[in-house]
This record gives sequence, structure tokens and C-alpha cells, in this order.
Amino acid sequence: VAILGATGAGKSSIVNLVPRFYDVAAGKITWNGVDVRDVKQSDLLSHLGIVPQETILFSGTVRDNIRYGKPDASDEDVIAAAKAAQAHDFIMGLADGYDTRVEERGVNLSGGQKQRIAIARALLVRPSVLILDDSTSSVDVETETKIQDAMKTWFSGGASTPLSTCFVVAQRISTVLHADKILVVDEGQIVAQGTHGELMQSSPVYQEIYDSQLGGGVKLEDAA
Repeated sequence: VAILGATGAGKSSIVNLVPRFYDVAAGKITWNGVDVRDVKQSDLLSHLGIVPQETILFSGTVRDNIRYGKPDASDEDVIAAAKAAQAHDFIMGLADGYDTRVEERGVNLSGGQKQRIAIARALLVRPSVLILDDSTSSVDVETETKIQDAMKTWFSGGASTPLSTCFVVAQRISTVLHADKILVVDEGQIVAQGTHGELMQSSPVYQEIYDSQLGGGVKLEDAA
């Protein structure tokens, strides 16, 4: 499920209801039919993988940062997650590879490098629900596509708890083209939903975003 809209439209506010960073004032959010307000937040978070808008890295090695959510993960699993996040190649180019020290807040890494390490960390725990909050905004479109393709393979094979849902929050329309469902958010409201093809026919807001970002650069059949 992709959530698309301009800066300040309310995309993150919507997706942050899932882990109960705050609760709804009206209505309800359900998980497998259960109101999330009836579930301990710690229990919810144990099933979630979250890559926030502001990438959070810690002082320590690259390996430690990827392994943060699963301290007992093997080196092989760490490397596999990094490869899926398209992080392995640049990590191997660092001075000490996976043992390279990350400075506080990752100031010695680029924005795209930090995002890919954070994605690898989330993938490693194999969550049942993954939330990517504008977490590929600093990588190029080609790398982003590779990450999306690798994630499909990652969660379809070998997971004891297969991924059931992935929420992708984005401003960049190329991020959401192949989503099963796209929610278009404008001024705090979901104003349209559907696939790319459906929204191109029915949603003026979506069409405006598409035209402003891609124009004629992507054909509908390419995004079907």
C-alpha cells in the first residue's frame, strides 16, 4: 500500500496510527480485526519493521547498526539483508567494510547510504508489516527499483512470518507506480485510492502529481 502526497499533506500522520505513535480521535484502526488500542504497543512493535523519515543510526559499526533489531543475527543474514537493501556494495567500499565505525547520527555517511542501512536493519527482522516512511528519498530511481524488486524476493522466500503488508510513504511518484493500492493524501484527507492506471483516469490530484514529476516520461503500460 502506497501513500502519496505533497510535503505536509498528512502521509506520515496516517501511517503512524498503525504502531500507535498516537491514537485516532474517532473511528478505529484494526489489526486482524482487533482494535489496535486493545493491543499493547510493545506487542504491535514486535510485528513491525519501521524505517522513519529521519534515518536513525547509532555509534558503532555498520554491522551493529544493521543487527540492532536482531542482535543474534548471523553475519550471513546481515550481508543478505544489506544486499537486498542495495547496501552491500557501498559497504564493502568503506575502509573496514561491515566493521567500519558509524559516527553519531551517521554523519560520515551520505543520506542514501544511511537510508539503505536502515532498510537493511528493518528487513533483517523479517516483520509481518513493514513501514517505509519516505525512506528511499535520497537514493536514485534505479537503486530504488532494485530495492523494491529485492524486497519482493526477500519476503516471499524463507520467512517464518511472511510479510503481509508493506506501507510505502512517498512524495516521488516513481516510488508508488507498481503498488497494489495507492492512497492519495491532500490536506490531511485521503482524496483518492486505486492503482496507478485507475488513478490516472479518476483522480485530478494524482494526475497533477504525475504530470509535474514525470510528464510523458513513463507510459501507462510500463507502469501496469
